Amino acid sequence: MKIDGRCHCGSITFEAEADPAKTVICNCTDCQALTGGAFRVTIPAESGTFRLLSGEPTTYVKTADSGTQRRHAFCPACGSPIYATGMGEDPKPYSLRFGTVRQREHFAPTMQIWTRSQHPWVRDIGSIAGHDGQPDSIHTRFGDAAPRSPSR
Repeated sequence: MKIDGRCHCGSITFEAEADPAKTVICNCTDCQALTGGAFRVTIPAESGTFRLLSGEPTTYVKTADSGTQRRHAFCPACGSPIYATGMGEDPKPYSLRFGTVRQREHFAPTMQIWTRSQHPWVRDIGSIAGHDGQPDSIHTRFGDAAPRSPSR
């Protein structure tokens, strides 16, 4: 499937081909630290199809416990994570960040990895109260630091 995406501010745009059946949730502690969340949802681009259309991401090279290095790219303006890829020459696999892909409604995860690092509450996330928008009660929990409504 042809996909396209962008960072939050729109400085970086890209396109690729991806198979929705290959979408993965990673629960490893590196993904937790790099996203600031409990896990990361990753969409692997088909080999040789990833192409930057605009912008130049900033990169960070992460070395895993195994010694494997991965280049992580993010927008230098808004900080949105864009992708991770191996070192070396193209074509190489690109792992795209779910939240940057415009067609993300087609990419339901089909596998979870590193579940030994998964937080127990993630298994029961469906039982946590949900709201279609942001309830006023959120301000009593966070005060002035309450999350604000999305701009889009």
